[in-house]
Amino acid sequence: MISRRIIRTKVLQILYAHVSSPEKTITQSESELHFSIRKTYDLYHLLFAILGEISDFANERIESRKMKNFPTDDDLNPNVRFINNRLITRLNQDKSLNDYLKLNKLNWSNYPNLIRGIYTTMIESDIYNAYITSAVDDFQNDRRFCEDFFVNILINNELILNELEEQSIYWNDDLDFTISMVIKTIKKFKSENDNNEYMMSLYKDEEDQAFTTILFRKALINDPEYRKIIETYTRNWDVDRVAIMDVLIMQLALTELIEFPAIPIKVTLNEYIELAKYYSTHKSSTFINGVLDRITKDFKDQGKIVKTGRGLLEG
Repeated sequence: MISRRIIRTKVLQILYAHVSSPEKTITQSESELHFSIRKTYDLYHLLFAILGEISDFANERIESRKMKNFPTDDDLNPNVRFINNRLITRLNQDKSLNDYLKLNKLNWSNYPNLIRGIYTTMIESDIYNAYITSAVDDFQNDRRFCEDFFVNILINNELILNELEEQSIYWNDDLDFTISMVIKTIKKFKSENDNNEYMMSLYKDEEDQAFTTILFRKALINDPEYRKIIETYTRNWDVDRVAIMDVLIMQLALTELIEFPAIPIKVTLNEYIELAKYYSTHKSSTFINGVLDRITKDFKDQGKIVKTGRGLLEG
């Protein structure tokens, strides 16, 4: 499922694109927001597919070497630990995964150089060599290798980073987030004979889907009001000179603080301060933290921020 952190990030990105393109309507930008989230979900499935593609490529190399005029002993008796990886085999048979890939025409068949390059990086890694020579040969070890493949090999691979940037502007910042979704899914698989469906849904529930739409709409609709609030609490600053990204991050934080009583204040503040660290200047997180902290204290006293539920009154 798409986490709320990813949702907040996508809303911020599309909000920035919206204010940078005055000709866009709210409806057009909202459609782009949901398309962007769907593209992340596409990438989630594509990352699983890449394991199968690399496994197929490895198998083709093994078969090709066996056909050499003078094959070596290694050619004739290759290490097949990777191509027999039980989790990869299980994923190749996963109906939910394969149905989605087929329905949305998602595959890596047109990217042989990418597959070859990632395969080469993989087999040169210490992780791979430790795996194929391990005395332990079971499903759990196969699963751990797949986790290591994503976390330690794929995530830093320049080939995949460049390719994702080429394929979709919506994937520029998605790899880390999406790999975390992949790892959570992998951990659910218990055995090669486990036929349960573990692929995540697009949203956790209807509440998360509504969160996406409301957060985006309310931030735009209340833009004039929230800008005045921000201006009031940045008296020593010319609000027009504050980085536009800082203003948008604070607008989204205000929207969440006011419109979502079930989300703890600390959660909201922490999430948007983290976004500031990634998407704005190096001083922005401290600046935004200070402004939001003052707004939150005053708005709580004035009853403009009301949190409900156990554990939500602190903050």
